[in-house]
Amino acid sequence: MAQQRQLVQVMGILNVTPDSFSDGGRYNSIKAAVQRASEMVTAGADWLDVGGESTRPGAADVAENEELERVIPVIEAIKREFAVHISVDTSKPAVMREAVAAGAEMINDVRALREPGALAAAAVTNAKVCLMHMIGQPRTMQEAPEYENLVADIKSFLQERINACEAAGISRERILLDPGFGFGKTVRHNYELLHRLQCFQEFELPLLIGLSRKSMLGKVTGKDVDERLAASIAGATIAMMKGAAVLRVHDVAETKDAVKVVTATLTGEY
Repeated sequence: MAQQRQLVQVMGILNVTPDSFSDGGRYNSIKAAVQRASEMVTAGADWLDVGGESTRPGAADVAENEELERVIPVIEAIKREFAVHISVDTSKPAVMREAVAAGAEMINDVRALREPGALAAAAVTNAKVCLMHMIGQPRTMQEAPEYENLVADIKSFLQERINACEAAGISRERILLDPGFGFGKTVRHNYELLHRLQCFQEFELPLLIGLSRKSMLGKVTGKDVDERLAASIAGATIAMMKGAAVLRVHDVAETKDAVKVVTATLTGEY
């Protein structure tokens, strides 16, 4: 088999929380988190996304100190053990600074650096930043979300956040975009967004896409969260074909296989 040129990177999800929608409580000890990290690195993960605060609908806020205590020791342990890129899933400036100091190379913020001090904190780290679209807050985001024009509204929001980043000293080369599947969007919104995902290539910035095990898949298939592997791979494949650069997933090995097939299809390299 010829060496493939990798078109898409796979980001494994590592939730060190007691209440995330899919795997809450499974990895909220350093030992369990490092074991899970080892499994995903062995499966081929390019990135590990470490999060200490659940962003599922209705999730409660987590105090800054508690989030730091959850994520920093895990990032430090992963950095010692594995040659893998690390992202921190947070909206808190202090967590951003400490996580990057501990070894994180990307700040993945569902609030798109809108919290007080977040822009300045991200700017001085020199880390990559992923700006995600969301209506409201995780606790309220699914309460009848409405749009005048779904794609246009999301693009307008992302452009405003790109402008804010550049004004704060964050260059475009550091920015990734996430249209925010499941964050302030109905099932219909989510599928329209997936159908039109290629529209976001107009920004000429990498797209980070997270569809793994989400409720939009369960609504169509009727499957519970732990039975959505096939649907997750289908969603990932569609996202790749429409321009995704990074896939944020729970099931790394299976997604890597999908990446290889899509890459062979798009490039003819196999």
